[in-house]
Amino acid sequence: MAQKKPSRVSPRLPRGFVDRDAADLRAQQQMLDVIRNVYERYGFEPVETPMFEYTDALGKFLPDSDRPNEGVFSLVDDDEQWMSLRYDLTAPLARYVAENYEALPKPYRSYRAGYVFRNEKPGPGRFRQFMQFDADIVGAPNVSADAEMAMMMADTMEALGIPRGQYVIRVNNRKVLDGILDAIGLEGDQPRRLTVLRALDKFDKFGTEGVSLLLGKGRLDESGGKGDFTKGAELAPDVIERVLAIFDADGLKGVGGAFAGQAGVDAGLAELTSIEESCRTAGYDADRVKIDPSVVRGLEYYTGPVFEAELLFDVTNEKGEVVRFGSVGGGGRYDGLVSRFMSQPVPATGFSIGVSRLQTALKNLGRLDTAERPGPVVVTVMDRDRMADYQRMATTLRNALNAPGQPIVPVEVFQGNPKQFGKQLQYADRRNAPVVVIQGADEKAAAKVQVKDLIEGKRIAETIGDNAEWREARAGQELVDETHLVQTVRAILDRHAAARGGQQS
Repeated sequence: MAQKKPSRVSPRLPRGFVDRDAADLRAQQQMLDVIRNVYERYGFEPVETPMFEYTDALGKFLPDSDRPNEGVFSLVDDDEQWMSLRYDLTAPLARYVAENYEALPKPYRSYRAGYVFRNEKPGPGRFRQFMQFDADIVGAPNVSADAEMAMMMADTMEALGIPRGQYVIRVNNRKVLDGILDAIGLEGDQPRRLTVLRALDKFDKFGTEGVSLLLGKGRLDESGGKGDFTKGAELAPDVIERVLAIFDADGLKGVGGAFAGQAGVDAGLAELTSIEESCRTAGYDADRVKIDPSVVRGLEYYTGPVFEAELLFDVTNEKGEVVRFGSVGGGGRYDGLVSRFMSQPVPATGFSIGVSRLQTALKNLGRLDTAERPGPVVVTVMDRDRMADYQRMATTLRNALNAPGQPIVPVEVFQGNPKQFGKQLQYADRRNAPVVVIQGADEKAAAKVQVKDLIEGKRIAETIGDNAEWREARAGQELVDETHLVQTVRAILDRHAAARGGQQS
């Protein structure tokens, strides 16, 4: 009986996850370094928490979810305790601060970047794993800390190369929003409260008319021919008119005119007034930090000021529609989150940047270095028995070409099958190698080495039409003393760098 062949595993990427190549990761690191620099200028220092937390420590705070526990990836460990992958970086920070409270300086300023996970249905631009970069101040009760957060976000946008007029940090207050909901008779009616908040959050997208429909019977979305109907909050017409009045004037005036005298609204307006005064005094005008009553953050743990970093330029979405790019980060005050673990109140405020979304925005603006980088210097292998010699040459080049503080020059020995030399040159070409080093038995005996400038060789080859002439020309290749290997390779790399600099200028 013939033996059954083992079945092959099909290589397939899980839905909602992405692979990322070197160029993407380098661009991301470039962006993270800029953000980190801004955070550290404000006195924040790094901390790292694990990707897993005990499920009860994370709490039920997922945004816009009727069943929060359905939105996390969870498992039972060998102690029969439920653990979950973190869905944001704030809940783990709250646990960390509570666990180390006595040892930490208060207020405690920290930042952290890391992947978070949502067990949700993936879609266009919606992933199950994505990176956030957070900054938080724990133990600061005054709204001056919230103002500082807004100002730091404005500085971050500009440090990343996003000019004024193409971004704004929008600020609102959950006390204002909750006070409005109480004032229109929705105390305790959580489903309708959430519907109203979602409607207000759509003001930038749908305007007064669209929000009015969402506050009333509902809105039919006919874009793309779908005809999706969103059920409204079913507020009375006079109540809708009163709510919409908060958008009649810039910033604080609309809210104050419609709801002044409501305790929660008045408290929230006082905090927003203080934030606005701090920002304006420090030179952050309304084109950078703007009080905006339409800002609604989804997480339920926010207790005071909330922020959103919005990009104002237009892009074309996956449907071919021209739309405003929109939010790339947000946050707010969460005075009750750390207190869940302690017997005392612990005020806190923070901000989270959506790294992948911001990176997409910077690519649209041409603010990330996406130019192809030079590949490694490749030391080719002419004789398998001389691998130690080739490794010695590579080590010499690595040590000589990589000065501290300078861009890295990678050097590698070809580790594939050296039988066909042409395959080695093909490999070097695919790796975008600027230089290859060649030393066969004859060169070794004469203490010589061949150094081939692949970029110059390609340029010369374009001017030669005859194969025999090309072989004779040995385009871009020179024979040098082995003792001159480093200076020859360095001269070629310097020439390439100068040419790139001239092209960029």
